[in-house]
Amino acid sequence: MQDIAFYYDPISPFAHLAFERLPEALMGHSVQVRYKPILFAALLKAHGQLGPAEIPAKRDWTYRHVSWLGHHHGVALDLPAAHPFNPLPLLRLGLGCATDDAPGDTNRYVTEQLLRHVWRGGLDASDPARLAALQALLQDHMAQRGKPWHAPESDVVKQRLRSNTDEALALGLFGVPAMVWAGRVFWGFDALPMLRAALDGDAWFDTQWAAAAQRPEGVRRS
Repeated sequence: MQDIAFYYDPISPFAHLAFERLPEALMGHSVQVRYKPILFAALLKAHGQLGPAEIPAKRDWTYRHVSWLGHHHGVALDLPAAHPFNPLPLLRLGLGCATDDAPGDTNRYVTEQLLRHVWRGGLDASDPARLAALQALLQDHMAQRGKPWHAPESDVVKQRLRSNTDEALALGLFGVPAMVWAGRVFWGFDALPMLRAALDGDAWFDTQWAAAAQRPEGVRRS
């Protein structure tokens, strides 16, 4: 069975789109997906970047684009009441459900709950009452599985998030979603067809994957 790591932050609408369409992209392949929450803001800071929603003109386009992508691909996507927002409570809630054998992973059900909390219904992702309801839902999920649940403010959960984010930075990730398979990074919702082609054994990857990244720089802005 092949292993794919899916790095995500629920703040990203592209992560939601990719999550919803990932099963279709992987159909026919024996694949284990490991869903790994990370703090997108830490990637931006490390690379000296602003997020799409922090650049006024790009912000407007991003919301229009993701709304259209949801419509075009048949994925329910409602813009939340306010965006961006602080995703830490959601990230920590998710990692409170991680198990000792995979302490940095959220299972597909938990990942789905985190993403749909933000991108379904057009509600406030940071609303305390909604977060409390989500926490109760996830605690019940863990109880049904007979697995321990860790409080989002616990040291173990905070360390899990730091470890995941450090791991992402070590891999050179710069955005979410990012899918990592066989040492290759596939970034963004629109990379799903490329990931599928790699899994299918497309010969392009044998000659062009490395070559495409070996262009000399003509100029570098300071």
